Amino acid sequence: MAKLYDYRTIVVGTDGSPLAGPTVARAAWLAAHDDADLVIVCAYSGLSRRDEARNVATLGGDARVGLVTGRADASAALAAAVGVAREQSATISAALLVDGEPANALLATAAERAADLIVVGALRDASIAGRLLGTVAEEVVRRAPCDVLVVRPRPDPARQPAAEESATG
Repeated sequence: MAKLYDYRTIVVGTDGSPLAGPTVARAAWLAAHDDADLVIVCAYSGLSRRDEARNVATLGGDARVGLVTGRADASAALAAAVGVAREQSATISAALLVDGEPANALLATAAERAADLIVVGALRDASIAGRLLGTVAEEVVRRAPCDVLVVRPRPDPARQPAAEESATG
């Protein structure tokens, strides 16, 4: 049987989206459980508003999924993630703002910090852009030098039909 080990350094990405909170919470819980260092990364775009608008108009939609536009929004997303991680009693060794693409930011940080685990959030993306360009999670899984945990949103129990209704309906 393979030897199992605790994680020593965990890298997690945040973009301030609704999935970011549960993703950071899971990474922070694991970090606290394994007494690992947690590194939180928020990638953002340093493009001017004019360049951002041109990029969206040219591509027919913003293909930079997971990329926060502007340093102020990235700082806010990072601060929120730090708050979530502290709620889980994680040891935060770094909270980084990185100007660049999210997958590259996570992979570079993981390599620089010799991370044992990268934690990313992922929605089930059926859009054309998602299929053609891929997602941050897919890119990280393909290229990661370490384990990757993909956190998916949990179904909302309030929106699920009751078991009795679905069995009889």
